[in-house]
Amino acid sequence: MYDLVIVGGGPGGVAAGIYAARKKIKAVLVTDTFGGQSLVSNEIGNWIGDIQISGFDLAERLEKHLKSHPDIEIDEGDLVAQILPSTEGRSGGQAISTFKVSTKNGKTFETKTILLTCGSSRKKLNVIGEKEYEGHGVVYCSTCDAPLFNGKDIVVVGGGNSALEGVADSIPYANAITLLVRSNVLKGDPVTQDEITANPKVKIIFNGEVQEVFGDGKLVQGVKYLDKTSGEVKTLPVQGVFVEIGNVPNSELVRGMVDIDNMNEIVVDHKTQKTTLQGIWASGDVTDVLYKQNNISVGDSVKAVLNIYDYLRGVERK
Repeated sequence: MYDLVIVGGGPGGVAAGIYAARKKIKAVLVTDTFGGQSLVSNEIGNWIGDIQISGFDLAERLEKHLKSHPDIEIDEGDLVAQILPSTEGRSGGQAISTFKVSTKNGKTFETKTILLTCGSSRKKLNVIGEKEYEGHGVVYCSTCDAPLFNGKDIVVVGGGNSALEGVADSIPYANAITLLVRSNVLKGDPVTQDEITANPKVKIIFNGEVQEVFGDGKLVQGVKYLDKTSGEVKTLPVQGVFVEIGNVPNSELVRGMVDIDNMNEIVVDHKTQKTTLQGIWASGDVTDVLYKQNNISVGDSVKAVLNIYDYLRGVERK
C-alpha cells in the first residue's frame, strides 16, 4: 500500500516526488520520460535559476535531483493506463479509502492518494516538416520562446486567444509577425485584438491554412500555406513558426471521476490542489490553472504534496 502515486515526470511531477521523499511519504512516481513538454525546447529562458537551459538539460537535472532521494520509488518508461477507486464516493459523500492504479506495463499500485501532474499535449498542425523542425524554429509556447526570435520574422498560427497572446508576447522581440488565421475572423479577446492590429509589426492573413514547414535541414526557413480564398499555395519566408492552436489536457484518466470543465481541464481548489474527488489532487497544465508554466506547475505540485501530507496525518488546514 502506497501513500501516494504521482502521475507524470515533468517539472511538477519531479517537484512532487522530491517533496514526498523529504516528507517521508511512501510514494511512487510513474512516468514515461522526464522533462514534460519542455523536453523538445532548444532554449528555455524563463526557468528560474538558469539564465538559459535546453529542454534536454532541464530534464536531466530534474531526473538527477529526483533520483538523489532514495525514499521515492520511480516506475520509469511506463504510463498510467487506468485509475479505479477501491470504494466509490465523492467529496461530501462516502469517503474513498484507496485507489488502484494500473500501468501499461502491467503493474498495479494500491494507494491512499493520487497526484495528477500529467500535463497537456500541444495541438499540432500535423503537416510536412512540423515534427522535423520542432525545437528548431517550430515552437508551441510564446511565453517561453518569444525572446529566442529577437530580430527575426515569425508566423503565429491560430486565431483564438492563444494565438493573439502569442503575437503580443512576440511584439517586443520579433522583427515582423504574420498571424495566419484559418478562418475569416479572429476569435480571441477584443482588447488583445485591438492591441495587435494597431501594431505596425503585425500582419494578419485570413483564410490561410498551413500545408508545410520547410527549412535547410537544421532551421526553419518558411511555411507554405493554402490561400483558401484563391486556392493558391503561397510561401511565407520566416525563421520561426509559433503553433498556437490550443492544448489538450491529459485528463482522460479521471474523466467521470472528478469534475472536468468544458476545456477538458481538471477543476481544482487552487488553495490545496484538491479535485472534487476525495483522495485525488492535480497540478499544472492538466488543471484549470490560468497560466500554463513550468514554474507554476512546480509551485502547485509542492502545494499539493504539502496538503496530501496533512491529509494523510488527518490534519485539516483552513
